[in-house]
Amino acid sequence: MFQPMKKLAMIGCEGIGSVHLEHFLQFKDIVELAGFCDLVPEKAQNFCDIAGSGKAYKDFKAMYDEVKPDMVFICVPPFAHGEIELETIRRGIHFFVEKPLALTAEMARDIAAKVKEAGIIAAAGFQCRYSNLVEPTKQFIAENSVILVEASRITGMPELAWWHNKSKSGGMLLESTIHQLDIIRYLFDEPETVTTMGASGWVNKENSDVDELTTTMIRFRNGALGMLSSGCYATEGASFDSNITFSARDKRAIHRIIESLEIHEKEDFTPGEVAYFVTKGDGGLSKSAKITSYKQEGDAGLACDRTFIEAVVHGDSSKIRSPYDDALKTHLFALACNESLATGQTVKVTYE
Repeated sequence: MFQPMKKLAMIGCEGIGSVHLEHFLQFKDIVELAGFCDLVPEKAQNFCDIAGSGKAYKDFKAMYDEVKPDMVFICVPPFAHGEIELETIRRGIHFFVEKPLALTAEMARDIAAKVKEAGIIAAAGFQCRYSNLVEPTKQFIAENSVILVEASRITGMPELAWWHNKSKSGGMLLESTIHQLDIIRYLFDEPETVTTMGASGWVNKENSDVDELTTTMIRFRNGALGMLSSGCYATEGASFDSNITFSARDKRAIHRIIESLEIHEKEDFTPGEVAYFVTKGDGGLSKSAKITSYKQEGDAGLACDRTFIEAVVHGDSSKIRSPYDDALKTHLFALACNESLATGQTVKVTYE
């Protein structure tokens, strides 16, 4: 029996939405691009023109009324989350939402509870979980006792008016560095407490109240410690950084998000050879080491989008790596860092 293709709609037609649209153009075998919505009608119409299908809307409820989509991709700024998700859930529409999930824990928790109650498929845009670097990193962690996690995300300050206002963006930790936080807890362990400090004064962006640099100490539930640096002060790519190092006593794995993985371990020596990787009396170590390298292959975001769409098409969400309820935990991790930053106190990360 002929089965019509599922209808896909999108809310938010710029920025990250453009990336998703590029992916959708490769999915016309399984989904119909039926509607695009943006507060600026020209942007929605532009997406329709690129897609070669669909209708442009300014009001997402009107789009829902007319298009009756089976799924929707919500690609709006942090401050715009809430009403859209709640109406989407009320109508029983499956949805994929870009990070961060919301600006408050209360809103994200409410949405998560209603998603579960409605029994719909909901996922978040943590595409880094779909990288081919994830599995070898996961294997390294499983086979070694990691005691220290060091991570950083250093970028420039985005030229988006709302981004510079922390009450609208949530700041660098919630809006951008949340990818580091997500990979850390997805691959390694859940955080127990966080202590965050912030500083500014290098960018001097007018009307900006976003911390230009933060450092966060993390104590994990398994007893390991972590250090995370997050900054938006860079002016050149030479200052850019986006990595996570998982360190054991005898080796370490350097996971550069959506780029590469390097595993550093002791060189193997045959009998009679001089072993240059030795412990000296002062505790120093030789830097001689064997390095196993992996490179990013393909577009992790493409796999992320395709997995969600196929989940809706087939009614099976088991292959989704970032379901809303788990993405909520990363969201609460980031909010705990922001709370510590605001209060100057160590904050316990709770998911209840």
